Amino acid sequence: MLTFLYTTWNPETGIHLGPITLHYYSLMFILAFGLGYILMTKIFKIDNVHQKYLEPLFTWTLVGTIFGARMGHVIFYQPELFKQDFWSVFLPIRTKPHFEFTGFSGLASHGATIALIFTTLYYSYKIIKKNPFWVYDRLGIVVALGGAFVRIGNFFNSEIIGKPAPENSPFAVLFPQQSSEYGAIVPRYPTQLFEAGGYFLLFVLLWILYRYTNKKYQQGWLFGLFFIILWAIRFFVEFLKEPQGDEFINFAGLNTGQVLSIPFMIAGFVIMFTAKNRTITEEENAKPE
Repeated sequence: MLTFLYTTWNPETGIHLGPITLHYYSLMFILAFGLGYILMTKIFKIDNVHQKYLEPLFTWTLVGTIFGARMGHVIFYQPELFKQDFWSVFLPIRTKPHFEFTGFSGLASHGATIALIFTTLYYSYKIIKKNPFWVYDRLGIVVALGGAFVRIGNFFNSEIIGKPAPENSPFAVLFPQQSSEYGAIVPRYPTQLFEAGGYFLLFVLLWILYRYTNKKYQQGWLFGLFFIILWAIRFFVEFLKEPQGDEFINFAGLNTGQVLSIPFMIAGFVIMFTAKNRTITEEENAKPE
């Protein structure tokens, strides 16, 4: 019988530059947006779309992601912050028990998704003047890749960890730096890496379908598939995760993350199977409407 020794994950919190620490989570976040910008530049070139539309897309995506993710975390997982430390909800600081620059330490993907839907609607109708599903199809490819890097950042931070795992499991990881909210420091499932791996494979799938099939002309097909798979990954990995804060949404044994994922998956099926009604030609694809 094979016996595995669990891995201990105890890295430095970041790169120390004098009094400033550049946290690895922040670096992964920057890398996600940096690679996303490069990838979207390539996508616009493939589709023969003018590069002037790229900068505003990056801006609105950045604003929507950070604001939505932060609001989503506070509303769904830590609503007490509105009373306990109001300014920490909107700013990357903590004022209690003492003032400290923390960065945005709590971000929720469900909130980011909701905000991105609305900021992309504005971008689609007011700036590039294309069907929003055209933008969503391409943005989904970038978001899948970015999500993988964000989860790797969570792994560096020893946060969003899994439930206790058997010590002889090949997936067992000890997180000495884990937050006190997770209880005893014991080997756990590295759920951050499970999600990161799933999101990266989703990115590869979407990229292949975008580049080598005609699905990008069925506006919404790629986006619908993105929604189905991404939230299915989140749904199933949640079975191995520790609760994130006080999860006040519970239904039929499912936690907050799972309950919130179900409507997105349903929406994905509807969007995907109605995409044939939004089919465009190659010529229509290359120009603003």
